[in-house]
Amino acid sequence: MKIAPIYDPAQRRPSPKPMQVDLRKAFIIGICCWVVALIVSIVGFSTTHSEMARQSMFICSYGVVIGFALLVWEHFDRSDYRRLGAD
Repeated sequence: MKIAPIYDPAQRRPSPKPMQVDLRKAFIIGICCWVVALIVSIVGFSTTHSEMARQSMFICSYGVVIGFALLVWEHFDRSDYRRLGAD
């Protein structure tokens, strides 16, 4: 019966182990995408001087800053998810 694990925890399958992933790769790829978008928005702002290009420039720069903050967070939190993945 498919509904049995909902109301009977004894019939549930064991949870899978957490996967060990390298978040640095994901964050670095994301930062690279934001940097490319920032360069495009800087070129757009320098040619048009529109408010929309200026806003996109700020959004892209915030994306780069948040990406670097996530890299710092990942550096300090790396031991926790490596410990979980090794169990």
